Amino acid sequence: MLFKMAKFSKAFSVRNLLVLSLSINVSLLVRVAFERHENGLTGFYMASQKEPLAAHATHPSLSSSSTVAAGDGDRVINLDHGDPTMYERFWQQMGDKATIVIPGWQFMSYFSDIGNICWFLEPEFARQIVRLHKVVGNAVTAERYIVVGTGSTQLYQAVLYALAPQDADEPISVVTAAPYYSSYPTITDCLKSGLYKWAGDARSFEKKGPFIELVTSPNNPDGYARQSVLNRSEGILVHDLAYYWPQYTPISSPADHDIMLFTVSKSTGHAGMRIGWALVKDREVAQKMIKYIELNSIGVSKDSQLRAAKILKVVSDSCESSGDSSESLFEFAYHLLAERWQLLREAVQHNGLFSLPSFSSGFCNYLERSFEPQPAFAWLKCEEPIKDCQEFLRSSRILTRSGKHFGVGPQYVRISLLDRDDTMNLFIERLSNITIDKAYEHLKERGD
Repeated sequence: MLFKMAKFSKAFSVRNLLVLSLSINVSLLVRVAFERHENGLTGFYMASQKEPLAAHATHPSLSSSSTVAAGDGDRVINLDHGDPTMYERFWQQMGDKATIVIPGWQFMSYFSDIGNICWFLEPEFARQIVRLHKVVGNAVTAERYIVVGTGSTQLYQAVLYALAPQDADEPISVVTAAPYYSSYPTITDCLKSGLYKWAGDARSFEKKGPFIELVTSPNNPDGYARQSVLNRSEGILVHDLAYYWPQYTPISSPADHDIMLFTVSKSTGHAGMRIGWALVKDREVAQKMIKYIELNSIGVSKDSQLRAAKILKVVSDSCESSGDSSESLFEFAYHLLAERWQLLREAVQHNGLFSLPSFSSGFCNYLERSFEPQPAFAWLKCEEPIKDCQEFLRSSRILTRSGKHFGVGPQYVRISLLDRDDTMNLFIERLSNITIDKAYEHLKERGD
């Protein structure tokens, strides 16, 4: 009898210990998950929730372009790159309208549409591209081939590969008018290709023979509308229209060019999605671009394309609805940029040390109003006695990109206006407080 009770007691103790241990572990896991959710640190998404958890987070993300050192007084404001985090607030307001759920077994194949010359292009993404351009009226899509790429950077490389003669004695020259996008020279020459090479400012290009001219309109960095500079029969034009959207510039007519490049990052703000597209008139050029992407990355992520398709659908839906205009992405971004440009011009006028480009108003067919362009970047010039604008602003803990990278002098800098509200407010405040005494103090420290 005693033996049986001892055996029962031993079994009972082990069983209870296991249950107790399991209960404690589950309790701890639930507590950790709850605390992480409350602090906005969770990376999980629950399909049953009405909103992504990120919509509730108030802390700066790890990808924030601003670094907090010891309060706003010591905060380094990094406006060197065009990370479009200003759009976060709009998409938070949209809740789960742009949410998609992809089961693990779906979209596993390399192929998306074997009947399309761009066999890795998701049909729904293609439909939403055509629809959005039709809604906004910023590009002709009829009789065009759509080529999808991993951002406009890959598409740019694909274009160079497609347009460069394969059997030429020397690389074809690639030019554009200064100031030009700072990454063009680096991307063009990074592989030291024997097919093409960077040849600099189109205004000083005099070489005979074929060439590729890049036309970025509105231009990055200065925001002006651009046309071809050379206008020579040997030239092949590539139009980079990443900023030809109504929040940045009046849409006067649909762009109608042989090769047009667009990107999700600057149209909707989803830079991390890494998706862009090209509208190409010539079938052979499109096929060569597709071949390059096939060789380079064996297509483009289906997950990104499907998410992009959903995003573009939400944008078009909001544009076509007759309800509250506050749900329109373009209205949201238009008003936000208009406010930022107004505050920036007031700050520049206040201290007299800087100048900005002047733009002429134009009528936007989409927004049905006249306004001046309000670019994604401010092309700021430091006036005398300041010689190096980037270094001068750095002394006030404002990081920018020097004009030297854009084919012009160091008196210019490019400043992103696409950051979050708190960063932009701090930037405007700090810029307003810079005085002429600060300029002379900076020159004295440099020994100028």
